[in-house]
Amino acid sequence: QVQLVESGGGLVQTGGSLRLSCAASGRTFASSTMGWFRQAPGKEREFVAAISWNGDRKYVADSVMGRFTISRANAQNTLYLQMNSLKPEDTAVYYCARSSRLTTATREYDSWGQGTQVTVSS
Repeated sequence: QVQLVESGGGLVQTGGSLRLSCAASGRTFASSTMGWFRQAPGKEREFVAAISWNGDRKYVADSVMGRFTISRANAQNTLYLQMNSLKPEDTAVYYCARSSRLTTATREYDSWGQGTQVTVSS
């Protein structure tokens, strides 16, 4: 099983930027699809972005398209989410996760990190 630890969250003002990191341990990381999800207070977990094992294909949610960029560095076993032009609606706990295939479906991801809080003030 892949173990995942997120970092990089914090408090920013509207229009600001953050870069989230997800450090992975496990031999299957380099061959796994990775994704970012978020969960706001009182709401269900929401897909944000996903990236294929070699980085050549990506899915990005409509709500963050043009503002967020997902990337990975397999040699460093690290997944990233660059977040620009942040809005109060982006406030949530952000989670990284692993899947066997490129998908937006929460149920297809079998390993999850503990989450990192992102708060955007208006």
